[in-house]
Amino acid sequence: MGDPKKPKKKYSTPTHPWQKARIDEEKILIKEYGLKNKREIWKISSILKNFTKHAKRLIALKTKQAELEKKQLLDKLISFGFIQAGSDISEVLNIKLKDVMERRLQTIVFKKGLARSIEQARQFIVHGHVTVGSKVITVPSYLANKAEEEKISFKVTSSIANSMHPERALVEKKIKA
Repeated sequence: MGDPKKPKKKYSTPTHPWQKARIDEEKILIKEYGLKNKREIWKISSILKNFTKHAKRLIALKTKQAELEKKQLLDKLISFGFIQAGSDISEVLNIKLKDVMERRLQTIVFKKGLARSIEQARQFIVHGHVTVGSKVITVPSYLANKAEEEKISFKVTSSIANSMHPERALVEKKIKA
């Protein structure tokens, strides 16, 4: 069978490694969104670059296939909540990195009040305590769309799902304060 192929990188590193302004921005993002390392920022940035590159290509094309792809791209971005329904393809160019970071499962779990801190939200996800619908998701960088956002909860068999769990009491106390 042979050796498995080494997977390709899903991101591109910055062109210049020592830019103080970029490094400071990345430090703020890591702290705000509880990221493991800068590689996660670069992956999200690559996703955003792919959206904008695809949109720029589609703006220039006028074929039937381009119209179909425009509709598909817009539907995908509307389902994630990056743009409003009825928006034009040029609105894709206005999506910011923070907009994409807000759709990460880790951020949503924290904002919904299921965890005390962004770091604890990451731990709950990695340890398999969080479900999206009926699926256990163990990837903090999972991009959840608007329809899945209401379905995010603790796994039924998880000890944290019990309202008497000490961590739940602390989270609920924080919400009331």
